[in-house]
Amino acid sequence: MWDKIQNIFRIPELRKKILFTVALLVIYRIGGHLPTAGIDTNALAEFFRAQRGSLFGMYDLFVGGNLSRATIFALGIMPYISSSIMMQLLGAVIPFLEKLQKEGEAGRKKINQYTRYATVGLALFQSYGIALFLESLSPNGMAVVPHPGFGFRLLTMITMTAGTVFVMWLGERITERGIGNGISMIIFVGCLDMIPGQVIQTLTALWAGAVGAVTVILMLVVVVLVTAAVVLMTQASRKIPVQYAKRVVGRKIYGGQNTYIPLSFNSAGVIPIIFAQSVLAFPMTFVTFFKADWAQGVAALFTTGSWLYNVIYALLIIFFAYFYTAIVINPNDLADNMKKYGGFVPGIRPGSKTAEYVDRILTRITLPGAIFFAIIAILPTVLMSLTGLPIYFGGTTLLIIVGVALDTLKQIESHLLMRHYEGFIKGGKLSGRGGRM
Repeated sequence: MWDKIQNIFRIPELRKKILFTVALLVIYRIGGHLPTAGIDTNALAEFFRAQRGSLFGMYDLFVGGNLSRATIFALGIMPYISSSIMMQLLGAVIPFLEKLQKEGEAGRKKINQYTRYATVGLALFQSYGIALFLESLSPNGMAVVPHPGFGFRLLTMITMTAGTVFVMWLGERITERGIGNGISMIIFVGCLDMIPGQVIQTLTALWAGAVGAVTVILMLVVVVLVTAAVVLMTQASRKIPVQYAKRVVGRKIYGGQNTYIPLSFNSAGVIPIIFAQSVLAFPMTFVTFFKADWAQGVAALFTTGSWLYNVIYALLIIFFAYFYTAIVINPNDLADNMKKYGGFVPGIRPGSKTAEYVDRILTRITLPGAIFFAIIAILPTVLMSLTGLPIYFGGTTLLIIVGVALDTLKQIESHLLMRHYEGFIKGGKLSGRGGRM
């Protein structure tokens, strides 16, 4: 393994890409510790300690804790992610965007430009809402914003929107000149930010005698096994064999080859979990503004870890897995493209029959994938209730870490193999993630 790591830095191009990526990620982490002016960070931290299961706590996870610290990167890359998802959804219902998606590189550039504009608008709107929200907070009598008013709101909007645009720029530069997908790498680093704190909490509980050494060892074994299962399921795919008929063009013969189309068990990636968390976080976020008894009852029902929360959470993940898979994979377009280039599935008539065949396979493989990831999503809360340990390494965090790590390893592997170096995997190849982020 050490020789393989050395091989990475023997390739000048790959070495530059990795060092460039690390440098930009360090810049991102430094910006994550620069607070926005006019905010009492101690009072804000006091508020977020009680918001782990709400929309604020979920959002803070994806921005690497920047929201709870009210830094200049408080919005993080989430406005860009939301805009990208919105463009994907609108592309399925708006003919103009659907046409752009089919225009190749030129259409993709236009959609990216529209996504950037939407990101700025969404960041301005969200930063204004955050400014108003921060002004209303006073946990334990401590005002989060000592001097509220128009000046604070304007400063917050400018600072956080500029921070989001800068983070978006960092992500695009990493994608262009670094290694891996830049946006995914930024979220990846944000997810890793919470792990050291969890390890320290676990060791503190062990030294204080709150938990036994056997329990901690068993939990480590469970974490390793769950991570291995997520890697296996993330890589799992159903390969549809495809044959291409021979075509004679001039004096050359094209086609006549056998290949396959891999359909992932997790075509939607982490999007179903994000959507499900957003839906379930709204009741908890809504009731924080009310002090009535009914509001406390609703909060108790939708508390993270309750049986009702887990059941609804799992069902929503399965629903959104089917919903988003239907958006990102269109069997009719897939069948038309195969027919256009002379491809066909052996034993299946080209055209509508092929589309029905692909749709039937997608329906069947999405269910076990969705159920598996629903189990992974609720596993941390179940383990926390059983052991009392601060186990948050699961759900969205684990899926993002595994998915981004596999994507990055795949790119490094391809660079090594192109330069005739031995890759990380013996006797096989890393396959790309079927899901999207």
